[in-house]
Amino acid sequence: MPIKKNDVDQQLIRDLAGILDDTNLTEIEVESGDFRVRVSRQAAAAQSVGMPAAIAAAPQPVAAAQPVVETAKNAVPSPMVGTAYRSPAPGSDPFIQIGQSVREGQTLIIIEAMKTMNQIPSPRAGTVSAILVEDGQPVEYGEPLVIID
Repeated sequence: MPIKKNDVDQQLIRDLAGILDDTNLTEIEVESGDFRVRVSRQAAAAQSVGMPAAIAAAPQPVAAAQPVVETAKNAVPSPMVGTAYRSPAPGSDPFIQIGQSVREGQTLIIIEAMKTMNQIPSPRAGTVSAILVEDGQPVEYGEPLVIID
């Protein structure tokens, strides 16, 4: 299913929405070349604006076709699915701040997966230009966590 550069492939979106229905997932993303398509259900957001529960519970596919962000080459991806934590313990200082210099191997974030805390080290030395996750946020495999320039 090719993704066209200037058009959104409507059949691809329908197919991805069908996969969401069949698998009971809340989000699916496909990347091809410089473009990415993400289809997700936004039922919780629909309920917050006062929609009846029956309508809000229906699948709400949303698609976004966008060029891959150029800074992705500087992103540190999540090596696993889990929950990201920006500090070693609740209430303590975060591992990193935007603008901070980091060295290779320095802990950037912890990801809790299957009740195990996994330290995510910096793959290179540089400066933290963006932190893309909030404390306690669920993350997916390959999701960008931090950008190091």
